[in-house]
Amino acid sequence: MALKLVYPALAMIFWIFVVGVILCVRRKNAFTSGEVRPDEVSVSTERYPVPARLASANFSNQFELPVVFFALIMLAIQVAATSYVMAALAWLFVASRVVHTLIHIGPNQLPLRGAVYGVGAIALLCMWAGVLVAVL
Repeated sequence: MALKLVYPALAMIFWIFVVGVILCVRRKNAFTSGEVRPDEVSVSTERYPVPARLASANFSNQFELPVVFFALIMLAIQVAATSYVMAALAWLFVASRVVHTLIHIGPNQLPLRGAVYGVGAIALLCMWAGVLVAVL
């Protein structure tokens, strides 16, 4: 049933919106606190304080690996590669993105963040293999 893959895709889309809200709140706080003025960031965002820059970087990250995730979800549904294993891999990817965000906008420990990113990338590679097996 294709719905097994639709739910993690919807969850990933929701998470992207959550990260966008976090970004907006952190930027608003930077303006409200006086840490930055609009004219200082109208061309480059380098003047934002670190919390706002981390949220911005993480928001950008949501349009990197997740693009591959969404493509794989659509391909998997198209070729009927909608097993429970594929659904588990999709949920693993979504969970990895949530944890990655929490690390990135929190303590920002690069080794841990990289490991979590790797888990998500491996989940996508396994999903790709699942789609490939379905079409061969």
